[in-house]
Amino acid sequence: MIDDDFEPRLGKIRGRASKGDKRYAHQLRAAVDRAGGKQTRKPSFTGRRIGRGGAIGAALISRDRFAAYRQRRVVVKARVVKLVAKGMDGARAHLRYIQRDGVTREGERGELYAADRDRADGKAFLERSNGDRHQFRFIVAPEDGAEYDDLKPLARRLMAQMEEDLGARLDWVAVDHFNTGHPHTHIILRGKHERGADLLIARNYISNGVRERAAELVSLDLGPRTDREIETRLRGEMDQERLTSLDRRLLRMRDDDGVVLPSERDAFRQTLLAGRLKKLERLGLAEELRPGQWRLTDDLEDVLRRMGERGDIIKTMHRETTEKGIHRSAADYAIHDPSAHDAKPIVGSAVARGLSDELNDRHYVIVDGVDGRTHYIDIGKGDAAGPTPEGAIVRVTLKRPEPRQTDRTVAEIAAANSGRYSADIHLKHDPRATEGFAETHVRRLEAIRRAIGGVTREPDGSWIVAPDHLDRVAEFERAQSKAAPVIVETLSAIPLERQIGADGATWLDRELVAENPEPLRYSGFGRDAREALDRRRQWLIAEDLAHEQQNRVVYRVNMLAILRRRELNRVAGQLSEQLGLAYVETRSGEPVEGTLRHSVELASGKYAVIEKSREFTLVPWRPVLDRHIGQQVSGVMRDGGVSWTIGRNKGMSIS
Repeated sequence: MIDDDFEPRLGKIRGRASKGDKRYAHQLRAAVDRAGGKQTRKPSFTGRRIGRGGAIGAALISRDRFAAYRQRRVVVKARVVKLVAKGMDGARAHLRYIQRDGVTREGERGELYAADRDRADGKAFLERSNGDRHQFRFIVAPEDGAEYDDLKPLARRLMAQMEEDLGARLDWVAVDHFNTGHPHTHIILRGKHERGADLLIARNYISNGVRERAAELVSLDLGPRTDREIETRLRGEMDQERLTSLDRRLLRMRDDDGVVLPSERDAFRQTLLAGRLKKLERLGLAEELRPGQWRLTDDLEDVLRRMGERGDIIKTMHRETTEKGIHRSAADYAIHDPSAHDAKPIVGSAVARGLSDELNDRHYVIVDGVDGRTHYIDIGKGDAAGPTPEGAIVRVTLKRPEPRQTDRTVAEIAAANSGRYSADIHLKHDPRATEGFAETHVRRLEAIRRAIGGVTREPDGSWIVAPDHLDRVAEFERAQSKAAPVIVETLSAIPLERQIGADGATWLDRELVAENPEPLRYSGFGRDAREALDRRRQWLIAEDLAHEQQNRVVYRVNMLAILRRRELNRVAGQLSEQLGLAYVETRSGEPVEGTLRHSVELASGKYAVIEKSREFTLVPWRPVLDRHIGQQVSGVMRDGGVSWTIGRNKGMSIS
């Protein structure tokens, strides 16, 4: 090509560019970017800076990196919680939980405080929050939190700085926790400022600004990190089986093909990266292509995060079992995936229950199983499972997020009746069904309607059921299983050792007479349960409730009923003296009516104390009764429990 063949075509100044001009401009910008030049195109709108503190959050992120490198590290977890619908119930439960027992240095109940007082009124805070659209929850955990005798001054200075950044007075309460290896502060911030309007905080301030401000304050208190502190921490990261800052550095250096050429001007950092790559190679997460050139696996970050979580869980299990005097090998630890819905139920002794995620109120339970293994199980939200006494015998069953037989029956009847369902239609469709059985299907539809909709109740009491009803129910069950992935049943609130000589129908007794008892291994809690069963047999023989015959033990046919009645009569006598009332035993088929006073935990199970006029009775407890203590209840005694009606003339039955 000669120079004369090139003819430039100049466009008008600020004129409309042609399609070819746009393509050339795009290519030019791409070339400038590849050459390291600065692109001046206006960034796209992301909404990250909507709300108060957006500009400050951006400034904190882009400030001097050298100063940030020396700065003390603080972990801040943040969550925005909506308070509409049942949100206030959740806020009330969260406030109670962060003030629970055992969170102070002395193992006492957490103390709520605010900006101007060491003892804040949680009830008054919730009353002020009533009507708020949302609230903010923060967990602030300085890496050097153990250096603080008291975290209150730090929390107050942080919130004062946030008020200055956001230009608003903030209404907040906080609780300090010292019950973990990292002291931290829970802060609850109202979603309204002093003028009564909704408090909107920019996303970049929540995600980065709060952390940067907290790190500034800790650095002022303790001084910037020294070279030795930084080097010690980085050396410790080389062999860790979790995601570290070295891994993040390597990921930033990776090219489009996943190849890394680790080169650092600083010899110390170069050595750290080389050592880390060798560790990743042993973990199967990196491959050396040739000297100095490495390829990282695509899932490196996810795998390292999961490995870190597993390591934390194993540490938790080891700490809890050691504190309880239980010695188990780490090889017998089992960590359960909530999505493994085909897993078998786990039966054993509850070692401990705690929080795996304090911000999102996720709980775990550790069970020393009869299969000889120690199990860590995520049980979901705190209110998804009732209290789990330490040492109680429990059964944990993973939920299957699929439609129930009730849902399939509703879909079948609706499909045969032009998409309509009612109790009357059900009884006509299946003459063998009872009215009570049909009502359970109606209650199920009502629960689904309130949760996700998809079904409509007509004025005449019938229901319009969509053709894809089962698909909608499956989605409903999947959503439910995220909050409550398992069912935790307390088989006995009494520990194994106390059951051996208990005067009641214990879990050991039920296992002795069961057609299909739990299979027990000869190790761990399985061995303990075998020994307890042997000792319980000898106790039953001594009590004339069993006898030996031809090298086997034969139990009395009504042994469980005798033990249950024996315990009820003993406990009823004690309660009769305390209450000044006569005890009346309620038999199957007889009505139960009175005021629900409280519950008692017996070897035979949990029982409700129902008081009426000058007498009282004891009947099997149901978890639904927790919300109705002090109310009038009525029902009918059945072999499997009581069919309850809550509230006088309310018409609410619980079968």
